Amino acid sequence: MTPSQICLFIPSFGDGGVGRTFVHLANGFSAHGVATSLVVNQANIVFANRLDPSVERVVFHGRNDLALEQELQKYLSTNRPSVVMTGQGRDDVIALKVKKKLRDSGIKFFLRVGTSLGARTERKHRFWWSRWLFQYRQRRLFSQSDGIIANSHDAAADLSAFLDVPLERIRVLPNPTVAPDLPDLAHRPVDHPWLQPGGPPVVMGMGRLGRAKDFPTLLRAFARLRRERVCRLMILGEGRQAEKLKNLAVELGIQNDFDLPGFVDNPYAFLAKASLFVLSSLWEGCPNVLIEALAVGTPAVATDCPSGPREILAGGHYGRIVPPGDAEALAEAMAATLDNPPPAEFLREAVRTYTIENSSRAYLEFFGLSHA
Repeated sequence: MTPSQICLFIPSFGDGGVGRTFVHLANGFSAHGVATSLVVNQANIVFANRLDPSVERVVFHGRNDLALEQELQKYLSTNRPSVVMTGQGRDDVIALKVKKKLRDSGIKFFLRVGTSLGARTERKHRFWWSRWLFQYRQRRLFSQSDGIIANSHDAAADLSAFLDVPLERIRVLPNPTVAPDLPDLAHRPVDHPWLQPGGPPVVMGMGRLGRAKDFPTLLRAFARLRRERVCRLMILGEGRQAEKLKNLAVELGIQNDFDLPGFVDNPYAFLAKASLFVLSSLWEGCPNVLIEALAVGTPAVATDCPSGPREILAGGHYGRIVPPGDAEALAEAMAATLDNPPPAEFLREAVRTYTIENSSRAYLEFFGLSHA
């Protein structure tokens, strides 16, 4: 196999948006003729079936950060790629420690930030000294990189203010969300009884069942909506709040019209058959699922959270935007959209920038590999 020009280092690979983004980028780089390796810490990664065979999958076996650091140093010393990119905080630290050890290797190290770091820190670090310490460490860390990537203009502005770095040093690049096979996957049948033709409208949410997505507000908004019309709510995803959401559904009296199917292999087919997608998040970076909903032609409503939804929906042109945590406003927007859904082709226009081909080309230009 040709030595990789780009090494995507993501041992913290999970089942969320970052992992899928890195698989899509790896495929995109390879399609552009750039040899790419995806470095992970487990053999059976989620989304592995979507990784193109031309991408080299490298499995490190280290069980702690020091072991991973040593493996990465050895790998880079042997293979000498042009670029290393990371996308998770822990991986950023490991990679930049190796950069310091390799010194004048000629390898450029890029950090990709997929969420609003400042907004998330405000919620995660309750005490001022904890926030200050985290901010200090992040400033030192990012100053050592050769380039910083954000996936939305709001996330870039947030990052610039949080790190106290010039906005010009942060490049905004579109997420590689819309894959070439998405239309085919969207048209495939689903065996869920609620998504068969002729049934009541299904409102859909999707994502990890955690605090950031604020699904309790979605349930409360749906309960208001359910009083006025027959409809159902389905949330795709797994997480710690599953039982809490089920209990809340009982409390709100909507348990018979609420379902949590968990993780599904083909969420695009589910999204395409929903009447409405709702993003109820408190914070995001650039929500892939909102892009995916529009790409399959499903109307969407989103909270005006930091960051991404306002940018994707063009300030409300492609879908209604409401304040985060406001169940009443969310219910009103859901009802109005169900009454007057925008045409599917109009919604697809909103996300043409977010194709794998377009995104990977933009990344290559930023890396200085656009000649490939």
